[in-house]
Amino acid sequence: MIRTLAVTHDHQVKLDIPLKELEPSDYEWFWVDFSAPTAKETELLDTYFHFHPLEIEDCLNDVQRPKMDPHEKYVFLITHALEKGGKEAGEVDMFLGDTFFVTFHFERMSEIDEAWERIRTRAVDPERNTNSVMAAYLVLDALVDEYFPCVFGIEDELADLEERGRRESVDKLLAQVFDLRARLLKLHHTIVPMRDLLYRIINSQHVDDEQRYRVYFTDIYDHLLKLSEMIESNREMTADLRDSYISLNSNRMNGIMKTLTVITTVFMPLTLIAGIYGMNFENMPELRHEYGYFIVLGGMLLLGGMMIGWFWRRGWFK
Repeated sequence: MIRTLAVTHDHQVKLDIPLKELEPSDYEWFWVDFSAPTAKETELLDTYFHFHPLEIEDCLNDVQRPKMDPHEKYVFLITHALEKGGKEAGEVDMFLGDTFFVTFHFERMSEIDEAWERIRTRAVDPERNTNSVMAAYLVLDALVDEYFPCVFGIEDELADLEERGRRESVDKLLAQVFDLRARLLKLHHTIVPMRDLLYRIINSQHVDDEQRYRVYFTDIYDHLLKLSEMIESNREMTADLRDSYISLNSNRMNGIMKTLTVITTVFMPLTLIAGIYGMNFENMPELRHEYGYFIVLGGMLLLGGMMIGWFWRRGWFK
């Protein structure tokens, strides 16, 4: 689907103008959104806009790393959007020119719809100076705003994980910690390149009117810095939880091994005595003693009790 938004020189907004009828000279600027386009619609990137073939190829190969490629007449941007939960990243490609703004994405995105509505309402006000750069800012701002719920959701899961640490098994908790670390890594691979992209935009001389709107893009960059710090902090927290659970599991295993060692040590001499008197040789005087069985059994009990008492005094049962 292709939709268009064009702003006339007298600040009137016209929607859904067919591209074959869209004459750039008749408008102050315009925005064309390619949302889940067909193959025929995608061809318009070349036949109508004449964008670079390599950048058209980048649009079709999902998902590329966020980047900025400046050209003489436009700037090409690759940005990332996060789905709910932050498990998957989607790509939004932008072509930003003096009088046009083109977005390309394979799925319908609420962030694009939000920016579209904001531009539609702002463009009719001549005092708000709406143009293609402002449209790009609103799209980037909407994309980055959706990062926060993903990061906040992981922070809530971490807090809940700490509370459940006393009730659930270590194996289950470790599995959840590793799952959170994997999700944080995916967020890191999305947010940090976006942060670097915004830094390039802020310091670029290729975007017209960028100096006038620098404060807006700097605000997005500050949000990405905050998100990066939150991700690093959460990764450190998951590392601490992982180490704590591994240590707890090791201590539990050490306690089990100590208990088994004590039991084995107690029964070793008792097994030796039982083995000696179980050999059934004929010349064993104790076998013919009237009270031999009771004497040996009592000696074994006494020896076992003495060993348990000695282990207790040594603190092996603490």
